[in-house]
Amino acid sequence: MKEKKFEEALGELEKIVQEMEQGELSLEDSFKKFEKGSELAKVCAGKLAEVEKKVKVLKGISEEGPEWEDLS
Repeated sequence: MKEKKFEEALGELEKIVQEMEQGELSLEDSFKKFEKGSELAKVCAGKLAEVEKKVKVLKGISEEGPEWEDLS
């Protein structure tokens, strides 16, 4: 299976949430959507964790390091 981009996974997850919120799915379909949504949520969380780690490395901040500085 091709690795999804964050935006693709998030878009699919949002679509699943909308379908489930409508309340028109059968129990079996709802369960399938829930399983798929859980997988997509893990993909999104993993991608965010990767990016956060890269940003910390680029900024020279270790796990125990200082608080984020205000960049505004």
